[in-house]
Amino acid sequence: MKKTRFTKYGLISSLLISSGFMLQAFDEGNSHAWGNIEYDEDPWVFNASRPYFVTAGLQNRHLSLWASHGRYWDAERGWKWQRPNLFCTTEDLFTQTIVVPYLIPMLENAGAIVFTPRERDWQQQEIVVDNDDRRSIAYQEFVNGKKWKNCDSLGFANLQASYQDGENPFQMGTVRQAKATRRKKNSLVSYQPNFQKEGKYAVYVSYQTLPKSVPDAKYIVYHKGQATEFTVNQRMGGGTWVYLGTFEFDKGCNEFNRVVCTNHASRRGVVTTDAVRFGGGMGNIERGGFVSGLPRCLEGARYYAQWAGAPYSVYGGRKGKNDYADDINTRSMMTNWLGGGSVYMPAIDGKRVPIELSLALHSDAGYNPDGQSTWGTLAICTTDFNDGMLNSGISRFASKDFAKALRDNLVEDMTNTFGSFGKRYLWDRNYSETRLPEVPSAIIEMLSHQSFPDMRIAQDPMGKFTIARSIYKTILRFVSSNHDEPYVVQPLAPNHFSVEVDELGYASLTWNAQLDKTEPTAKPTSYIVYQAEGKGGFDNGTIVRSNIYNVKLEPGKLYNFRVAAVNQGGESFPSETLSALYNPTATNKILIVNNFHRLASPQVVDNDNIQGFDFDQDPGVSYGLTAGWSGKQQVFDIHRMGIESSSGLGYSGNEMIGQFIAGNDFNHTVEHAQAIASGNKYSIASCSSEAILSGRVKMTDYQAVDLINGLERYDGYTHQYYKTFTPAMQKRIKYYALNGGKLLVSGSYNGSDMQDEEEKSFMGAILKVNYEPTGTKFIVQDVNPEDSTITERDSIVTTSPTVSGLGKEFSYYHSLNAKHYAATHPEILKPIGSTAFCAMRYLTGTSAAVAYRSTSYRTFTMGFPLECISDEKTRYSIMQGILKFLTE
Repeated sequence: MKKTRFTKYGLISSLLISSGFMLQAFDEGNSHAWGNIEYDEDPWVFNASRPYFVTAGLQNRHLSLWASHGRYWDAERGWKWQRPNLFCTTEDLFTQTIVVPYLIPMLENAGAIVFTPRERDWQQQEIVVDNDDRRSIAYQEFVNGKKWKNCDSLGFANLQASYQDGENPFQMGTVRQAKATRRKKNSLVSYQPNFQKEGKYAVYVSYQTLPKSVPDAKYIVYHKGQATEFTVNQRMGGGTWVYLGTFEFDKGCNEFNRVVCTNHASRRGVVTTDAVRFGGGMGNIERGGFVSGLPRCLEGARYYAQWAGAPYSVYGGRKGKNDYADDINTRSMMTNWLGGGSVYMPAIDGKRVPIELSLALHSDAGYNPDGQSTWGTLAICTTDFNDGMLNSGISRFASKDFAKALRDNLVEDMTNTFGSFGKRYLWDRNYSETRLPEVPSAIIEMLSHQSFPDMRIAQDPMGKFTIARSIYKTILRFVSSNHDEPYVVQPLAPNHFSVEVDELGYASLTWNAQLDKTEPTAKPTSYIVYQAEGKGGFDNGTIVRSNIYNVKLEPGKLYNFRVAAVNQGGESFPSETLSALYNPTATNKILIVNNFHRLASPQVVDNDNIQGFDFDQDPGVSYGLTAGWSGKQQVFDIHRMGIESSSGLGYSGNEMIGQFIAGNDFNHTVEHAQAIASGNKYSIASCSSEAILSGRVKMTDYQAVDLINGLERYDGYTHQYYKTFTPAMQKRIKYYALNGGKLLVSGSYNGSDMQDEEEKSFMGAILKVNYEPTGTKFIVQDVNPEDSTITERDSIVTTSPTVSGLGKEFSYYHSLNAKHYAATHPEILKPIGSTAFCAMRYLTGTSAAVAYRSTSYRTFTMGFPLECISDEKTRYSIMQGILKFLTE
């Protein structure tokens, strides 16, 4: 497929100026440092299914970046971290939580092709389908014209459970090839794994680069029935893992969840194909007789490099005697190994991937004795090496410009959001990660992992987002400047999202643009609506020019939607996911309202004597899955600040190492909609609570409302304000109830978050519940049946992980896990008045839910989130029982 490239200044300017869009020029640092050096061929990987072109972002820019350290082998101490455990994490884990879920997606949404020398996929499962196992149903060749045959080059073979130092799996197998064709009639190879678990998996492909390789080999990823097409430039990067994207796959083995490589291309030549890897997997490099026992994503770059086919010279410079030093060097050496021979590294051999920038993201040690002010950020570069020149002949002072911009912009952006943020040094020193890369490079010490004021911000997901967005913007500006091109900053995610369904089955989607006050170019010019049907995957999106989109729904089919904002600089993060169902025979319409938007660090404690994160009081809420925790903080004594031992402030345990923990994926409306749809009785609409508060959606238009509170609460320490029932929400709920409404409310903090007198009055008067804190002591009287004597003993009010009610006994996610966020603090809600009653009980006998029915309205309030019920069929049954109580 022929692709249109928008890389030249004049074409971009005419496109954007003609549409009335403002272009931003970069006036910071050294402009146009690359001069006439430019890569203007096909990108390494291109998503051909994306329904828009990035024209003023990072299109066709190849970047290398990494999250500092990882687990490594020490000959005396075995497998260990490179940095200490502080404030529930270690640098080896912590920096990933900024780079993987935030920074890399921002860069890719801007059009960049991002290489990282550490495994990026937070998935413990791994399946490799390889051509060397052609007897398996997982690997199948189909000939429709040109035939597949063996290639002379060696390729990947997964012959061993683990690999010794120096063994290269990309030298153990064979590779297949076929002549390319431009015709629709083409041959293909199917890689169809058997997934043991449903979930998200990164997809990597491998091939060999030959003299006649094509620049646009076609791959198709089938994910939950959807198809996403990629072209891969096989003229570069052969003999290693090449990342396509991360996708959701169903459990099992079927043609709707696989990868296909075809011999279709726009030019004559050959297509090669070797193996496809699904998922990050567990570490399989043996050192000292042992593997690490951890997911590969937690290991250092040295071990990923070996699994990725890098020669020993890239990762084994110390001949296996010093993995610590080797790991530091590997990150840069992999960058050069891939980039060698490209226009940006023309004087060294390599795989010709046009990597033009290198960045290492670290956290630093250090603290301010006042315990209140941040230590802040530090940037590093190296100019005094190789006569001050990079491989292409440009000055190393480009690296200094980059480092300075990273530091200055991060301080400015953090200060704008969180108040004063420390600005430290710009070091021009001899560091491996800034000396070895043959392209402009920098180290950014984003903040200090030893300073609680820094970590208080950085463990807040909003802090992680702000750090990542600042770094993304600096990369965008720096790259644009050095190619003398304008730029546009990608927009923020839409909000106030709603999906309503009319009597004819048309769904009306509406949303608002979220403007970035600090970035004048970050305005959406269009939107992309993603749609999924039933339990299928999301499609590749439809471009919409306004903030309204209408779609006809098939009767009885559940639809899920999410929206992202788009401009010439790229795509925003997606909105929350909403659902809709049209049932023409339904007599009741149900509105699902998502009020669970909270993202938070673990509970902050901060006073004159103690500082830190209390995991037991509240483990916080990450943005989706996280792999960032080492263990609970054990030392809180502020007077132990700066002590670098197990008695020092912030010292934390190891019990959570390797444990992935689910957070808020903004997808819980889908779980509720599936449960409601299972009864085949109702039509379903849904919206964000923002749309209720703005008046766009009216609860009174619906016979019943399902309010999702999840882990929403005002915690007093998170930068953003979250609340189960804000005064405005209380007002709307009261109005809805007193006008005959039927309301289901579920969540973990419905009672404890409403404890001032007005709030308790609302809970009692409208929802008919009274919150009883767990841990409350009460006296139990025991009567001896023989002599009727009475003895008294103390007992404690508590909950349990098992609940009985509505004819069921069931469990809910109550401990931290990788599959679903957990209700670690369920609540006891007691009924108030004679017409309210306990509808569910914990096995301890305490009340888990309160039902209220009057002649005017009905409510059902739960002390834990309904979506946390772990068994799907039970969750469906419970939902149907609640709706029957509310509506019949």
